[in-house]
Amino acid sequence: MDFRIGSIFYLFVLSSLLCPQSRAEDTASVFFIDSSTRQFLRTPSSNDVVQPDSMLPSEVGAAVSVLLGFSPPLTLSAAGSSKLNEVLKPNPFDRPRAVFILEVQGTDPKLVVNSNNAMFSSASERKVSFGLEKAADIQLPDENKVSVFSLDEFLADYTDKEIGEFASWMDGSYIADSLEPLNGDLTIPLADGANMNLHMSKKADRDFIVSLLSLIRNFRRAVELHEDLAQSTRSPAELITGCFNGFKALSEQYGSDGVSKHGVDLLVATLSKIFDSFQEAYKGQIVGVIFFRGTPPTESGKLLNVMYTSQPSARWLVETEGSHSEFDPQVVLVRWTLAWLTGIILLISTFIGVYFLLNMPITKDTLLYSNVKLD
Repeated sequence: MDFRIGSIFYLFVLSSLLCPQSRAEDTASVFFIDSSTRQFLRTPSSNDVVQPDSMLPSEVGAAVSVLLGFSPPLTLSAAGSSKLNEVLKPNPFDRPRAVFILEVQGTDPKLVVNSNNAMFSSASERKVSFGLEKAADIQLPDENKVSVFSLDEFLADYTDKEIGEFASWMDGSYIADSLEPLNGDLTIPLADGANMNLHMSKKADRDFIVSLLSLIRNFRRAVELHEDLAQSTRSPAELITGCFNGFKALSEQYGSDGVSKHGVDLLVATLSKIFDSFQEAYKGQIVGVIFFRGTPPTESGKLLNVMYTSQPSARWLVETEGSHSEFDPQVVLVRWTLAWLTGIILLISTFIGVYFLLNMPITKDTLLYSNVKLD
């Protein structure tokens, strides 16, 4: 009896530990952000009463592959194809061939919806259901056909000047400490009229700002790479991918309200400026795919990873094998023999034809020019 009671208690404790994790796993959404000058996505209708179906990570990865101009993976189910048709426009010849995809960890997606940001308000939102999938792959055909740039390089060195430039870019201000560098106060106005005050002397505030500065510096490097590719003869598809986990320090220091809520608003405003700059550099030929996941970064890895699936084609293999047999002496002998025989036969036939034409009688051929009567 005591053993049964102990087993039931153990199962209860185990389920109570697993349930918060499952609830955290369910708090994930993906936003598909269309170009402001072109339309590559279906426009979400405000009159739809039925909530759109959630998407698996593999289905989001398939959507990214299609936006890059490639075919979806063969493993995509019929239900997954239907979900892609609900998000993407049906024209296969009009794809942006450039995608900016970012995963933001440790943030409740509801905070993004409630931020009243214009870019995310007009975006197509889909819930992400995981099921047995904890991660998925963006399957790309060949490294030569697509350029992949990572935004995950961490910024090791930063200066008060760089922080001040970020503050000016966000219409804020930064007051540096004259006695100690990197110890000033940063103030950024938010869309709801409030101000976010960050003190670089605090580790949580400094870690959050450094994560934002790293994202901005990497995004500018991605723009420079695009300009180099635009001037070259190559025209590969471009995938810009990254993962932002700067909310870990804020949530540990301040919880989920207050400063952390303002941090979400600041990130959303920063992403809006980044995507606007991308659209200007790419001339509208780019689409944004942004994840917001409530799971802390310590409990989960990236949702989408890049995987190349290129294999040599059968035709390429046949041509390669044939190129090795061209120099075989027996093959060369057979080819030359056939060529000479064909030439000799054609030459003899030509001489015989000319001989009979020159020796034809001038009289009319009775068979050709007379009426033939058959009995």
